[in-house]
Amino acid sequence: RSSAKLVAPLGCLVSRQKHTLPDLPYDYAALEPHINAEIMQLHHSKHHATYVNNLNVAEEKYKEALAKGDVTAQVSLQPALKFNGGGHINHSIFWTNLSPNGGGEPKGELMEAIKRDFGSFANFKEKLTAVSVGVQGSGWGWLGYNKEQGRLQIAACANQDPLQGTTGLIPLLGIDVWEHAYYLQYKNVRPDYLKAIWNVINWENVSSRYATCKK
Repeated sequence: RSSAKLVAPLGCLVSRQKHTLPDLPYDYAALEPHINAEIMQLHHSKHHATYVNNLNVAEEKYKEALAKGDVTAQVSLQPALKFNGGGHINHSIFWTNLSPNGGGEPKGELMEAIKRDFGSFANFKEKLTAVSVGVQGSGWGWLGYNKEQGRLQIAACANQDPLQGTTGLIPLLGIDVWEHAYYLQYKNVRPDYLKAIWNVINWENVSSRYATCKK
């Protein structure tokens, strides 16, 4: 695929701009052998694209409901906006959290914060893995930043619930544990997928997100 930076996910609804599927900053096969090309191609061009398309449809219907003053329709559209908007937000973050040059451990301020809040990187990795494995059904495991408390936190979200919109935590690192993220390669063994994904975590991106959210 062409190399292009991801755009900011889910712009302001008031702008009424159409959301678009962001290009990946690497090829579909770039994360092999940890995540194979077939998974990446389907995950990005089919699943994420569907969230984008459905979000645009839901926003257009919401715009019409606002114009008509139809509160019932506005309320009925909230689940579609949350699910598809969350899917777009989550995946736009997820792609940047991965890199063919990833893996290892973070450095600098992020590493110091991880040691401060979790004791060690190994302890943090174990906790986030356990939370992600433990998601019932479909969902996400997250490393987020609690701005009020000035500390890192681990959380899980069901389905496509966006981390910040549902918990208030600023998303730094998200791990997709929907079956479409791993089933073709790892079958039903989610722990094997989670063990592998640490080899492609883009710590440079996660560190950059951490530095930004602290400002």
